[in-house]
Amino acid sequence: MFFQPFLFLCIVSGGHAFTVRNEITLRNSARAASTATASMGERTRGDFPILKRTITDQETPVIYLDSGATSQKPQDVLDVLQSYYERTNSNVHRGAHTLSREATSAYEAARDKVAHFVNAYSRNEIVFTSGATEAINLVAHSYGRANLAAGDEIVLTVAEHHANFVPWQLLAQEKNLNLKFVHLDPETGGINVNELEGYLNERTKIVAFQHVSNVLACINPVKEIVQKVRRHAPHAAIVLDACQSLPHMVVDVQDLGVDFLAASGHKMCGPTGIGFLWGKEQLLNEMPPWKSGGEMIDQVTLESVTFQAAPGRFEAGTPAIAQAIGLGAAIDYLEKIGMKDIEEYEHELAEYLYEQLQTVPGLTLLGPKDPKKRAALCAFYHESIHPSDLSTFLDMDGIAVRAGHHCCQPLHAELGIPHSARASCYFYNTKEDIDALIAALKRTVDFFAGLDNAADEADDAFVPFI
Repeated sequence: MFFQPFLFLCIVSGGHAFTVRNEITLRNSARAASTATASMGERTRGDFPILKRTITDQETPVIYLDSGATSQKPQDVLDVLQSYYERTNSNVHRGAHTLSREATSAYEAARDKVAHFVNAYSRNEIVFTSGATEAINLVAHSYGRANLAAGDEIVLTVAEHHANFVPWQLLAQEKNLNLKFVHLDPETGGINVNELEGYLNERTKIVAFQHVSNVLACINPVKEIVQKVRRHAPHAAIVLDACQSLPHMVVDVQDLGVDFLAASGHKMCGPTGIGFLWGKEQLLNEMPPWKSGGEMIDQVTLESVTFQAAPGRFEAGTPAIAQAIGLGAAIDYLEKIGMKDIEEYEHELAEYLYEQLQTVPGLTLLGPKDPKKRAALCAFYHESIHPSDLSTFLDMDGIAVRAGHHCCQPLHAELGIPHSARASCYFYNTKEDIDALIAALKRTVDFFAGLDNAADEADDAFVPFI
């Protein structure tokens, strides 16, 4: 496989076709659609101020197709954040004055909202963290260090995000553990459940995997995997990375049967800097604190210290108060729309995105070939155009996609490619957004084909000086 060298922006001249697009007309027509017939994307995009902005000299409207990296924020969340800082800003769990009481009430109300959102057994099972990365590190450093010994085994897949890969790799190096990697199903791109039991035994102590792949778009059959693990590795804790599932579908921890779940707030319309770990209350209370400081203690003397029960023992220091409250507002917003409705609408987008990308010459699409078994994202690469060039040219049309390895270097190595581009949708996207993406991709492919043809003609016309 071969990519053309990364071409910088200077290659594009004012005469290039990347100007105001016909798709703008489509988008304006979509906005004018009646509420009765409008799609979810058309009905909700007005709630997101950033989607109203334009970029480039041609005032090109933003088409945001990078929600797999971070979602945009609705006005409801922005208003709650501003109100907190203007009216309530204070530390939590520390004061009897009005501001502190109000801040504490709002912060703990956000915990209740998260617990309800994932159907936790108890609000005490929700630990606020800086994000999913910290949540997984918490499990690795606290549960992992306390419960795993030399020779024990951790089961992962090569498709894991680095945040669900590197913490286990470091733990394995520290404690002389064995890492095992489950083969991916060639049809689905996910965990090959039929082969899973061959990786499980009495020494298996951690099984960690993603619910939805941020590259392959496959949706792992969590309940089926849990049943296999419980049967063949009875001492294993199951850790689920739900970053790419929780914002897009109903996720019920009681129904799934896992032991820990990690999620990030910024991917589900919440602020950055906030996420959470859900863990079974008994497990959390058996785990030692990972970080130490104020508020996570029960009693401190000159000789000893005792700690709060979960979740307090894992929330040392001043927490991300505004961000947690903002996450609560994001959950209110998502529940107002309806997670089942979001899931159904995104299934439509997933199918349409995959089918339309297949019409672009030279593209290879990653993940399941059955569009009905995909999440609303698609990673792809072109046979001769570097993914960064694709992304750069799309950006000149106001279209935001991601290019790179998407924090999944082992997966790209397994696939035999260094990088890919990725378009990822959320409920505020429309089929017209996808149409604009496809049209811009085809123009990009045509542009690079023209460069190749011009280079070939120049080579043919070249007469060496003798």
